[in-house]
Amino acid sequence: MAEECLKTNYYGTKKVTEALLPLLQLSISARIVNVSSIFGQLYYIKNEKVRAELESIDSLTEDKIDDILQLFLRDFKEDRLKANGWPMTMSAYKVSKAVINAYTRLTAKKFPSIPVNCVHPGYCATDITLNIGHLTPQEGAQAPVMVALLPDGGPSGLYFDRMDVSPF
Repeated sequence: MAEECLKTNYYGTKKVTEALLPLLQLSISARIVNVSSIFGQLYYIKNEKVRAELESIDSLTEDKIDDILQLFLRDFKEDRLKANGWPMTMSAYKVSKAVINAYTRLTAKKFPSIPVNCVHPGYCATDITLNIGHLTPQEGAQAPVMVALLPDGGPSGLYFDRMDVSPF
């Protein structure tokens, strides 16, 4: 289950981004908006080494992200999440969103002409949340649309908690 979550949330996002980047680079007004989650904030990862690696945009690479994910999966399979500072609840989801946030910053750095940001849309009432979120899907769509429509030359490499810039 953890591996599927990482494949969908992180590797799926990465593959779609890589596939679209050649086309986006041809556009005069390209944008990349990755849908993240408040649960992707580094606050939820207590492993100081992993946090430091994900925070350090100057030394972060895609290979380092892959290494972090392999470390997480090993600890998950060996039932060592708590001992090694990983989230105990929704662990794969939280880690997948944390690395999406890191990948967003890395992509923004690699492609400075394209604004690349990530956004937490809010807790939406959808099938996946068993309809217990406090926002409608339409309300949840407002934040990603707002980030996508930021003016040319706008911010890049940021995390938005709904409509506001927030720390990673």
